[in-house]
Amino acid sequence: MSARGRRVGRVVPGLGLAVVLGALATAVGATWPQVGAPVPAVLAGALLSPMVARRSRALTPGIGLAKGPLLQVAVVLLGAPLSLQEIARVGVSSLPVMLGTLAVCLLLAWGVGRALGVGRDLGTLVGVGTAICGASAIAAVTPTIRAKDPDVAYAVSTIFLFNVVAVLLFPPIGHLLGLSQEAFGLFAGTAVNDTSSVVAAAASYGTAAANHAVVVKLVRTLMIIPVVIGLAVLVRRREGMAPPPGRGRAIGRLFGLVPWFLIAFVVVVTANSVGLIPDDTQGTIRQVAVFLIAVALASIGLSTDVRALGRTGPRPLLLGLVLWVAVTLTSLILLELPM
Repeated sequence: MSARGRRVGRVVPGLGLAVVLGALATAVGATWPQVGAPVPAVLAGALLSPMVARRSRALTPGIGLAKGPLLQVAVVLLGAPLSLQEIARVGVSSLPVMLGTLAVCLLLAWGVGRALGVGRDLGTLVGVGTAICGASAIAAVTPTIRAKDPDVAYAVSTIFLFNVVAVLLFPPIGHLLGLSQEAFGLFAGTAVNDTSSVVAAAASYGTAAANHAVVVKLVRTLMIIPVVIGLAVLVRRREGMAPPPGRGRAIGRLFGLVPWFLIAFVVVVTANSVGLIPDDTQGTIRQVAVFLIAVALASIGLSTDVRALGRTGPRPLLLGLVLWVAVTLTSLILLELPM
């Protein structure tokens, strides 16, 4: 057997297991959209993690491929339904709410996380997941900060819990406050994390609310770009990594700060903005991205030390609660301000 054949053979067992779990989780998410695929994928992987520990030599290479390069490819594909024109379509009036909730959430994630003694990486994952777009944002940030698998699993599960609460509570809150269809769409698009949960909450309020919420959610996803770049800068400073010397130093510094998959993400968004990605393929590309994220999260679950999750305790969950309440209240307050 050739060297390439041996390399392929090493990744097949672990990658195959992650793909099977990802497919099952995707089927669960299609059947119950409020649940989605990420949480079943992480949980299924975590349940089987003791088996991985016993057979690590056979399964680790494929699992590493799934939670590394495959996860980064999934993030790139998330850019396919997005376009720069979406920002103009949503309108200037929605940006203060979006940016306000983002700023409040990230600041509280840093301050409250430190006060509660939550680890830096776990606090960052819960913060960006709450502030931007749940599991997708966590997937984008994970390779940038090189987060540990138990932290990723805990963050995804925390975000899911408050998504479910939002789907149940937000429509009654909207009716109680007398929010219009567009106002509720903006509220749901900025205060609910996962796309399926945004749709579930807004659709129960009305078709117009759902349509507006989806557009707001798509634009909110673009916030991944500055957040990941900012985190990349912090990681490089923390690790004392110097920019490349010699000619082109400024350019090298710029591109050295930005993960390759984020550059590819921007390229895909730009390609869609100029019409290079056909409309009838965007849904399929997004489904592939969701599936790959499920596969990657299943592999993260397979690599998770479940006992380490138990040792983490309830403090990250409390952080998630504080951030969720803060984002909800900030969104509602900013909706009432004259824009």
